[in-house]
Amino acid sequence: MTQTTVQLDILSDPICPWCYIGKAHLDKALAAVPDHPLALQWHPFQLNPDMPREGMDRRAYLEAKFGGQEGAVRAYAPVAEHAKAAGLTINFEAMQRTPNTLDAHRLIHWAGIESKQQAAVDALFAAYFVEGRDIGQAEVLADLADGIGMDASVVLRLLNSESDIDDIRARDAQAREMGVSSVPTYIVAGKHAVPGAQPPELWQKVIAEIRDQMTD
Repeated sequence: MTQTTVQLDILSDPICPWCYIGKAHLDKALAAVPDHPLALQWHPFQLNPDMPREGMDRRAYLEAKFGGQEGAVRAYAPVAEHAKAAGLTINFEAMQRTPNTLDAHRLIHWAGIESKQQAAVDALFAAYFVEGRDIGQAEVLADLADGIGMDASVVLRLLNSESDIDDIRARDAQAREMGVSSVPTYIVAGKHAVPGAQPPELWQKVIAEIRDQMTD
């Protein structure tokens, strides 16, 4: 018997630490229920849509955003705490630049066409938060694509074109029009919005409720 799937739309940005933490929690819940009915689909949302295409120095960005170094440290203290609790590494010292993520979102979109979206999201999070790589650079993105079995030369050619830029921007704008103002935001079955990096227990409860509805 074929199990019906339920769409889980995920609005996320590859430089969002709470998205990184939220994915770890969701992955843990899904691993605990291998025959879960959720079909994941990742969607673009840029935390910094006005970021210059070349990105900017991370320290300057954080101090401008949070009103100085002390404000940045205060803002990221809970991030470090929750990441550690989730078993994740965030290598703050290695992260030298805050990139524009438009091209990273294009890569996630193209990876989805090849059914490699989850791998692309994982690769981007690891590249940025663990390795401190500039995921706004086309060469870095092409290398990540190669690592998940995509054709790096094709990806590089696409990145050096205008392909799907308007689509990514339109989808980002549509999310904001729907009322999404922060990420991660999860939408279950096109109806129920779940904001924030929710713990694995919540996702296990959601899965259990979906299964109950399927058997009613």
